[in-house]
This record gives sequence, C-alpha cells and structure tokens, in this order.
Amino acid sequence: MSPFEPGRKLPRKLPARSLDFWFDYTCPYAYLGSTQAEAVAARMRVPLTYKPLLLGGVFRANDTPQKLFATLSPAKAAHNARDLQRWAERFGVTLRMPAEHPLRSVEALRATIACDVDEKVVAGFYRAYWVENAPLSDPEVIRRVVTAAGYDGDRVLDAIATTEIKEDLRRRTDEAIALGIFGVPAWIVDGEHLYWGQDRIHFVEGLPRTVVDAPPAAPTSRTLDVYWDFSSPFAYLGATQVPAVARRTGARVTWRPLLLGGLFRSIGTPDAPILSFSEAKRQYLWKDLERAAAYLGVPYRFPSRFPMSTVKALRVYLALPEDRQSAYRDAVFHAYWAEDRDIASADVLASLVGDEAAAREALAKAESEAVKAELRRCTEEASARGVFGVPTWIVDGTDLYWGQDRLEVAEEALLLPAAQKK
Repeated sequence: MSPFEPGRKLPRKLPARSLDFWFDYTCPYAYLGSTQAEAVAARMRVPLTYKPLLLGGVFRANDTPQKLFATLSPAKAAHNARDLQRWAERFGVTLRMPAEHPLRSVEALRATIACDVDEKVVAGFYRAYWVENAPLSDPEVIRRVVTAAGYDGDRVLDAIATTEIKEDLRRRTDEAIALGIFGVPAWIVDGEHLYWGQDRIHFVEGLPRTVVDAPPAAPTSRTLDVYWDFSSPFAYLGATQVPAVARRTGARVTWRPLLLGGLFRSIGTPDAPILSFSEAKRQYLWKDLERAAAYLGVPYRFPSRFPMSTVKALRVYLALPEDRQSAYRDAVFHAYWAEDRDIASADVLASLVGDEAAAREALAKAESEAVKAELRRCTEEASARGVFGVPTWIVDGTDLYWGQDRLEVAEEALLLPAAQKK
C-alpha cells in the first residue's frame, strides 16, 4: 500500500524506518500522545525513541508565551478543556488538569535523561502529573517515580544537579528547535517528517484513508450546525466532507455563514491568526494543510491572495435563493482554495452563481441593508453560541467542536445515541 503523502517512502514496504516522540511533561496533548506512542510504533513496525525537551526553551525560541493557554479567549479555552477530555475518553485514559498548571518539569526531564529516557520513567512522570497532579519538582516525587522504575533515587537526584545532565537537556531542546519543532507532542518519522499533536497519528502512520462505502443512513432527529467562512482553508477542507457525514449519520445539516474577521475583532483575535504564529509553526501548518487535502483526496492550492476579503461573497450567498446556495458555496470554496481565483471580484462571483439573471439579482441584493444586517446577525449569533473560529460544528444545538480535524469526532457523537454523546 502506498503512502498518501508524496514525500514519504516505504522502504521494505513499511510505512517508516524510525519514529521519535518529542515531549515535555507539562503539555496535556503530549501526555495523551504518550499513551498511544508504543501502539503507533508497533503498528508501523518501527523502533520508538522518546525524546525529552524543555518546552519553555522551545517557546522562547519561537516567541511563544510561556503560559500559552492564558492567551486564549474564554470560548476557546472552554472548548480546549472539553476537547482534552474527549480525547482522553477516546484513548481510554484519565486526565486531570492540575489546579496550578503548568507545574515545573525541568527536574523531572533531567531525571528522565539520567535514567536513559526509560519508557517506564516517562510513563511514571506523566502519571504523576496528569493523573495524580503531583509536583514534578518535588524530590520525593522524583524519587518515587524513578525508584518504581527500578532506578536508585539518590543517584538520580544527585545526577540532575550536574552540569552534564543540564547541558544534555539544553542540547536536546536545541536539536528539537533545529528540527522545526514549536510544540509537543512532536512526532518525527525517519528523522525528517514532522507531525504535531495527538490528533495527527493517522498522518504519522502514513497510510491512505480508509472510507467504508455504506448505504445512506435513514434521516434522524440529530442536527449538525456548520459555521463557516470562505476565508479559511480549514473551513474549505471541512466543508468538502460534510455531505458524506450527513449521508453516514442521517443528521440534518444547517449551514451557518459568518464573517470571520468580524468574529475575530469581537473576541480580540488577529484577523489572520495563522500569520501571527512563529515562522516554524506557520511553515508546519502550510505543510499540514497540504497533507490534510491529500489525505481527504480534495484539490487544494494555497492562494496567492491571502487573507482575502470575503464579505461580498458571503453577502451574495445570503442574497441567493436557498436552492442555489449550496452549489454557489461549493463553487466559491473551490474557486479560492483550489483555483486561486479572486472571490472579492463581482465578476468572479457572478460566474460562480451559474445563472446570469440570478447572479445579477443576488449581486444587487447583496448591497442592501437587509443582507448586510443579516450577515452581522449571523456573526453575532455565532459569537453568542461560543464560536471562536471556523469551521465549527455544533451537534444537537449544544456540543461544540472546532476545526476540520474535529469533524470526525463530531460524527462519532452523531452516531451515538443522544444520551451518550460527549
């Protein structure tokens, strides 16, 4: 079987030759990833190497706030807390957020190195932090964890104070930065392919997506609200999958446009957040978008005009008769994210409507105060429901999921009996 990603090779018909798992104990996503790392390596039939780094050093190198979670809007912070628990439930593990997170981890990382990065030590410190909420800087916690793994606690505590161990951790952190790592968990396949997050395991494994061709599900009372704007590549990728999700689940889909720039301004987010990221994170995200498109099998080309004003395109959508909106929406998404067309142009939008008379009427109506007010109302409603970016999926009117990579999780919720959804 060939890999979905063109840059990946399959020596000996295997997905990879090696897998490195870069981590710091302070990241809950790295903890979640660590619970799956051995199984991932086993499926790939490759050796797994645990690689500790000091996340604070990586953040300093990338001008990232040390307490990144504290920079989130209240809506995004609330979503992320729910998202963490959903992933913990998916993986079947316990995750408890320490009251004073983040706790200091440098001593535990040094102790891990002093124990030759033994996987039993790694698992022990992760359990201490994310299950027991124990302070990893406490010598007695360090002693307990390393002793349980079979090491001399006194020797390890002596070692973590040595220049040799301190320099080793700095060297490892510098190595991670040189690899383009900006956060954890970071997976490095074959020493060169970088994947970030506990939610990129399918990319790490490198195999093509498997889609089961099942008959359409019978309609149900379940609902999926889709919040979107043409300006987001993530919304584009997610939108291409919604019809299939509706077929598989029988859910009723409601498409809810919003002006992303207006939403961002209302919650204090930069108009184009991706441009505010560190260079390393931006470069990674450009690549991640290409991978996601290849994995989903949809055409994608990052446009030469970015960010793009989408206010006219959205107003035309609202001005169109309902039976023309779906085809127009798909056409505009494709024009911008696959063909690099200027969707701020009235002429381009008219051509995408597909009917000269309908286009002329919609473009004229799009300038009316009624349509302008409707777009503002849609954006304000989204904010009131806790939407902070696109795509956002709301299941059954209450459960919010953010990102094209959370549509799969939302689909799982739609397939559960309503009383069991997360």
